[in-house]
Amino acid sequence: MGRRNSLFSGSEGGAESWAILASLVNTAKLYELDPQVYLADVLERIISGQTKSHQLRELLVWNWKAARELTARVAA
Repeated sequence: MGRRNSLFSGSEGGAESWAILASLVNTAKLYELDPQVYLADVLERIISGQTKSHQLRELLVWNWKAARELTARVAA
């Protein structure tokens, strides 16, 4: 993802959406997560209603990764 891709955002709203997505993807990479796996799980939890609006903090990359690691340790 780079500066050149953002040239095609089309509007101010599109540019803002692009910035949000780029931020989420790069933060996932920073925490050594596969961005596709992270985003798919987060979107599934939001769409299914599994995570309520007051619990969205749990879906931040660092909290999501910690919960996933804890679940893996408990399962092992």
